Amino acid sequence: MSSPARSRARRAVKAPSGPTVAVTGAASALGALVTERLVARVGAEVGRVLAVDTVRGAATGATWRVGALDTPAVADLLRGADVVVLLAPAVDLQSTLTTPVAERREHIVRRAQAVTTGAAAVGARRLVAVTSAMVLIRSDISSDPGPTPLPDDAPVLALSDAGVVGDLVEVEQVLARVPRAHPGLAVTVLRPAALVGPDVDTVVSRHFEAPRLLALRGSEMTWQFCHVDDLAEAVAVAVAAELDGSLTVGAPGAMSQAQIETLSGMRRVELTQAMAFSTAERLHRIGVLPAPASDLAYVVRPWAVCSQRLVDAGWSPTYDNQTCLGVLLDQVGGHHAVASRRLDRKDAALGAAGAAVALVGTAAIVRRRRRRDAGS
Repeated sequence: MSSPARSRARRAVKAPSGPTVAVTGAASALGALVTERLVARVGAEVGRVLAVDTVRGAATGATWRVGALDTPAVADLLRGADVVVLLAPAVDLQSTLTTPVAERREHIVRRAQAVTTGAAAVGARRLVAVTSAMVLIRSDISSDPGPTPLPDDAPVLALSDAGVVGDLVEVEQVLARVPRAHPGLAVTVLRPAALVGPDVDTVVSRHFEAPRLLALRGSEMTWQFCHVDDLAEAVAVAVAAELDGSLTVGAPGAMSQAQIETLSGMRRVELTQAMAFSTAERLHRIGVLPAPASDLAYVVRPWAVCSQRLVDAGWSPTYDNQTCLGVLLDQVGGHHAVASRRLDRKDAALGAAGAAVALVGTAAIVRRRRRRDAGS
């Protein structure tokens, strides 16, 4: 065989047999996990992995491309990609809360628009986006919370308010426009339950930094979690199986409020729905709470997802809800927060919106008891 022929043969053997996948936001904790899971599938299912972000991250085995993700220039970073992954969940609440709402919202929407447009511009055939199952929850207090568990194709019902979930609702609107604006780009949207894992800091995780858990009188909360390792694997499965449409992601089953309290050793404080939400609204109005009262819906109203399409495609979560709860409690151990603002132990120990309201409710109960005891 001549030398040119041998070179062609070697190139044929080395040619990737799967799609080239670009992970945007690959330097983040979640992005690193997703990148690693895709790199592990290089071969028959994935041909090549591009790790794309504003800085170079720790993930290995991928080709790094560094640059802005929220401008049209992101198309240069996505060059050669057949599949583009967009990671939208905010898992670093500390950093999120330091950015003004308008600036934060503009950035996340601009990034979603740039990545989707860039994916279409380079000829990618699929966009795989990750948001949150919280966008499926009715967050206005006047509405019925709806059925649970939620199916894969449940509609987006959350409000586009000033909260972190409102940011994701705006991203979902960008994604909903893709089929019309870019008909050649298929869209897959993964919506995980409450995320837990190393370095995960969210409004749900901070709820467990409080000394007590808020509960609504006459309503029993349902809890479901999703470990970031399982979410990363779900992204890899969605890419490999070329799954279309909406996919929910969560540990099997769900846990009751009573189970959460028993396993965590935490006690509840019960308030009426009207009192809980009016208190949260008042605390937000005077600047104590950085997020709107609607954020309470995700820690006091029952919700869970089914993950059926992913399971049918071969996805099998490693972490159950009990293990996820243990991971979460280990993660928040030693932390305390007031209205999502971290405090030292010497300060009052509160969590996010739910915990702030729980503190107010507990203080009111204590005052009433003291007045009753004094009167007797």
